[in-house]
Amino acid sequence: MYLTPTPFSGLYLIRPKVFADERGYFFEAWNRQQFTDASIPSDYVQDNQSGSMANVVRGLHFQVPPHAQGKLVRVIRGAVLDVVVDLRRDEPTFGQHFSTRLTAENHHMLYIPEGFAHGFRTLQDDTVFFYKCTRYYNKESERTIQWNDPDLLIDWGTDKPVLSGKDQHAMLFRDFKSPF
Repeated sequence: MYLTPTPFSGLYLIRPKVFADERGYFFEAWNRQQFTDASIPSDYVQDNQSGSMANVVRGLHFQVPPHAQGKLVRVIRGAVLDVVVDLRRDEPTFGQHFSTRLTAENHHMLYIPEGFAHGFRTLQDDTVFFYKCTRYYNKESERTIQWNDPDLLIDWGTDKPVLSGKDQHAMLFRDFKSPF
């Protein structure tokens, strides 16, 4: 795998080694030893998968301590604009966001450490999004920041996404008191 650091401490873009020929392709999506050697947490306890039509925005979601999650995310079918916001108040990137395109064709993955809000916008119908989590889902610890928060200035490429009720009524970033 090829590991690309981002400007955010602990946040990595991962490109697996893809072997392609006339039959199709093959790659290792998960190899504990490679992730351990790269100092990326490799103890995952839960896998999640979602399917969405085009123009769905999910997020910006996270869990607060002691149930904060690291996530390894990728797209199995379709494409997304994947977005994270740094919630770690002692980091120079606090309140800043990072975005990248994850697609079934590019096979890229993103490792998101604890202390980030995460969301994505689907760019195609029938997009299947998959992620591994370092901690179990805990409803009482879950929080959501508005996808279109005016202080974050995230360019999602849409003004009218399809949203869940939870995401429509999320908190503003300025109202969030970070425990990270």
